[in-house]
Formats: sequence, structure tokens, C-alpha cells
Amino acid sequence: MTFQIDINGDCVARLRAITEDEPTLRAGLLLTVSEKEDLAGISHPSQRIEWLACRGAIRQLVEAQGMPYRGLQKDEFGKPHLIDSPWHISLSHTGGWAAAVLHRSRPVGIDIEPIREQFRRVVPRVLSESEIAHAAGDPNRLAVYWCAKEALYKLYGKRQLTFREHLQIEPFADGADHLVGHVRLPNHQEQLTIRCVWAGPGLLAVAY
Repeated sequence: MTFQIDINGDCVARLRAITEDEPTLRAGLLLTVSEKEDLAGISHPSQRIEWLACRGAIRQLVEAQGMPYRGLQKDEFGKPHLIDSPWHISLSHTGGWAAAVLHRSRPVGIDIEPIREQFRRVVPRVLSESEIAHAAGDPNRLAVYWCAKEALYKLYGKRQLTFREHLQIEPFADGADHLVGHVRLPNHQEQLTIRCVWAGPGLLAVAY
């Protein structure tokens, strides 16, 4: 099962259920030396499969744009980038699902999440007081906040940033598919759009 989400003319995302085993996924990818080292550092079998499936998803997105896929490299903050391409990408995975997004001209972030009880437990360190009041303990709203902030975090791609203090989501209507988010740091202020889609295991968010 594969979902393709056309965000706009420069941005497209792909969410896919993972049905292949590790050898099948590896056969479809040419991994760089650093990618092989990263994979070797993952011991859990399902996490290895999800890691590979994310790279398969981004390879398919790149090749669908008529460009060759030469693998990924990480910057000093651990954010992945396409090799020999100016396009921006982001990856996410959860149990049995992989997601990738490609933007031709600007940084992008993606996250996928099932609806989990964990969201209630992390509220105090993830949401501001106004966001907590708006969420009102509703599991779907909490999922939107969590997923949207994860996507913002991946877009920004640097450290020394906290979800509660530096990432804000403006209040949204239930079922809204476009949100307004902010990255607010002493030396960096940015307003961004977040596309939310209920699909696959739960919720997918793309910040751009």
C-alpha cells in the first residue's frame, strides 16, 4: 500500500507500507560507505528494515522526477541530504511504515505517527501552556501537535532546540489539513506551513 501526497508543484511525499524483507530492500539500493556504517549500527531487525525502506521511498521519489539517485549523506547535525543534488529531503518511519518527502527548492521535514498514549505523557515537555489548553487532552489534537513539531524539528535540522520553547503551532480546527508553525530562536525566526494527512498508521505531517 503506497500513498503519494502532492504538497505543491515543488514538493511531493510518499508513504508506504513495508512488506519486503531486508535482503529484498537492500537489493534495490546502492548504499554508500557511510550508509553501510549507519546500517551496521542498527541492531533491531525491524528498525533495519524501516531504515532501508525510507531510502527506497526517497529513491523512488527522486527517480520519478527524472533524476538519478546516488544515495544520502548526513551533515554535521545528522540531517540527511541527497548526494549530487540541490533538492531537499526528509525521512520518517514507524512500525511497518516508511515515509519520505522531496522539495526542489527549500528545506522540508516529515513525520509519521500512530495515535499513541505516549502523547499524553510527554505533553508537559513538548507543548506550551496555550497549546496544552487547546489540545485539552484530546488524543487526535495531541497527535497533530507532536507530529507537526517533529516535522518542524526535522526541517530546521540543527540542535539546541526544544519542542516546548522554540517550536510553536498556531491553534487549528479539528480535521484541518494545513497548519501554521513557527521556529522561534534568538537568532532565527521562521513561519512555516505544515500539511497534515490522516493516512497509513495514523498521521503524516510535512513542514515546508
